[in-house]
Amino acid sequence: MNIQIRPILVALRRHKAGTLLIALQIALTLAIVCNALFIIRQRLANLSEPSGVDESSVFVIRNQWAADWPTAQVDTQVKADMLALRQLPAVRDATPASGYPLKGGGWDNYISMTPDQTKPTTDAAVYTGDEHFIDTLGAKLIVGRNFRPEEVMVMGTQQAITPPVVIVTKALADKLFPGGNALGKSFYAMGTTPSTIIGIVDPLQRQGVDRWANAYAGQALIWPIRAAFSGGLFYVVRAKPGQLAEAMREAPKALIAQSHMRIIDPKDGVLDYATIRHMVYDSDRGMAILMGIICVVLLAITAAGIVGLTSFWVGQRRRQIGVRRALGAKKRDILAYFLTENFLISTAGVALGAVLAIAFNLWTKTRFEMSQMSMTYVGVGVIVLLLLGQGAVLAPALRASRVSPVEATRSV
Repeated sequence: MNIQIRPILVALRRHKAGTLLIALQIALTLAIVCNALFIIRQRLANLSEPSGVDESSVFVIRNQWAADWPTAQVDTQVKADMLALRQLPAVRDATPASGYPLKGGGWDNYISMTPDQTKPTTDAAVYTGDEHFIDTLGAKLIVGRNFRPEEVMVMGTQQAITPPVVIVTKALADKLFPGGNALGKSFYAMGTTPSTIIGIVDPLQRQGVDRWANAYAGQALIWPIRAAFSGGLFYVVRAKPGQLAEAMREAPKALIAQSHMRIIDPKDGVLDYATIRHMVYDSDRGMAILMGIICVVLLAITAAGIVGLTSFWVGQRRRQIGVRRALGAKKRDILAYFLTENFLISTAGVALGAVLAIAFNLWTKTRFEMSQMSMTYVGVGVIVLLLLGQGAVLAPALRASRVSPVEATRSV
């Protein structure tokens, strides 16, 4: 079997419009599919990102007050609520908090190394909690110590407090002190009062999962603050192993028994972490599904285009094929001709598509703060499109190979 490329190129020049159309379709499909697969991979990676929380045992109660109480009264009630929750048979621990990992949005502060620094060193999610915060979440304290009860400060609505001690995540510690030994060192969180690192946890995800926060992934700090907000706050509760459902059922009852001057929404006032994770990553999940559908549709359209154009060309060339068969060409020669013809078109298309894929990724990187796509996606896309092209052309090529030499005697 001897395939000559020059006659194929001559034939393609006679069908410039169709050749150009398929090549462009392959190029655009490759560019879009590569970037779509990259986006899908990123979004799926987000879904499995560890939060640092014992998600199988932790749930959150959104507690709102039915009256505008002063800070002292709110704090008294919060302490009574914590005592009631921690005494429940199914509860291991509980803590009041202004936010929690994967909440969405949340409090974050610019971090600097000196009080007069104009450009921040980084940005950190801010959590507030008492000495029970780390155990309640199930976070791992890898270095240092936990807060002591006397270090916990009370913060009311519209108050700004910077505690002198802080616990940070390993990601934040490594960012601020790349050489290590962050324990015992200080930094400034949007203020003139330094906070000294007394402990490091790892991992602990940020509250928000917005795209802008990707540059600060895992960077968070915990201040020893017991929130006493008049508008309400979150109670994070950790159940004993295997008793999550019971703890979620009994905790609201215990709180209502403590005070009827509170509101706990029966619909979303009590959330387990499976629900929290599903809610915060709902857009990522939807985007991954949408990108997957787009990939399948584009590949199907491209395959259909190749089948349609090749079938059209086979119909036009039946007499030519018959002549070649009459001159001694075998079925495999005709089959190889159309496979090679399609391979040349596909190669031109994927070459252009690879350039477009990289250019599109660079544009999204600057325009939408996307990450840079690995060339692996382009390589995989090129292979997929080439195989798709050969697979799509196979059926019409087989039909062409079965054209009888008698076709050479028929008039066109």
